[in-house]
Amino acid sequence: MVHIHFYSKEEIISRTKHRHGETKIGETVHTIQDTDNWEQQLKYDQAKFVVLGIPEDIGVRANHGRGGAYAAWKPSLDFLLNMQSNQFCNGNELLILGHVDMDDLMEMANGLNYKLDTDIEKSRWLVGKVDARVCAVIEKISAAGKIPIVVGGGHNNAYPIIKGINLGKKLHGIHVINCDPHSDMRPMLGRHSGNGFLYAYHEKYLTKYAVFGLHESYNIHTALALFEQHSADLHYETYDDIFVREQISFELALNNCIHFCKNAPCGVEIDLDSIQNVPVSARTPSGMLPVDVRKYVYHCGTSLEACYLHIAEGAPVLAHKQMDNKTGKLVAYIITDFVKAVAKRPL
Repeated sequence: MVHIHFYSKEEIISRTKHRHGETKIGETVHTIQDTDNWEQQLKYDQAKFVVLGIPEDIGVRANHGRGGAYAAWKPSLDFLLNMQSNQFCNGNELLILGHVDMDDLMEMANGLNYKLDTDIEKSRWLVGKVDARVCAVIEKISAAGKIPIVVGGGHNNAYPIIKGINLGKKLHGIHVINCDPHSDMRPMLGRHSGNGFLYAYHEKYLTKYAVFGLHESYNIHTALALFEQHSADLHYETYDDIFVREQISFELALNNCIHFCKNAPCGVEIDLDSIQNVPVSARTPSGMLPVDVRKYVYHCGTSLEACYLHIAEGAPVLAHKQMDNKTGKLVAYIITDFVKAVAKRPL
């Protein structure tokens, strides 16, 4: 069973603010009309990109983090739908599939006490259920020859996305580039948001992995040692080298990561933790600017054989006093940057 809440054309239109003489992305995007035969429709639809939400934060809480990552999807979609469909980015390139249904798992997770070891174990069991649902949907999207654009949820979802791409394309490993302060290579002691890439690497779904903008003071020594021991497969460029010591330029550091991940299908990952003062589970006062991450996405899209985009960890509900709409707008910018970049990549 595939757990998807499909969005109808009528629902998409209702979320789009119409203005005379303008055409919004929400007016031109594709949707699934026949949900009973959605896989067939997906396969033959002309849209190249499939947009999918994951409204969950179980993996973050299972990693002793603050919840809230479930909330990024809806405002991101609303801002995307209300951008202009024009010569630079046409909504016809996008199919809005819907979101992975997580309501029952979230209800179980909300009943847990994350200060208790026994409930942490239960939460990590629930993350396994999240993995299965996300993987099943990504596998179908990938098998249809589309590029998934995934928004929301914790970074735990990197693992099922990577696995789903492999299964859908019948591959034996892909490359991944990740803009993130953390490597997310914590020990495999149950699934959570901090170890998705290690699980994927251990199970050979991930063959080469580069982290761009890693924070030196927020990564455990065992993970850093792993990068040293497996330098043929694992690479990072640190935020400290780029922005603090200025020992390497932004452009050269990014090019190093891109070069490391070339010559194979490559996933493009963004943890919004990497951006200064964005509301996330691990908010940072010392991070990249939004334009830095937009440049990262654009250069990855033009230079790599991108097989998916994943934007994780946004938690606008954690903004001070009120919901932060700027997070959704930033995610929408990132999505359109990626679409424009992939369109420019030579066939």
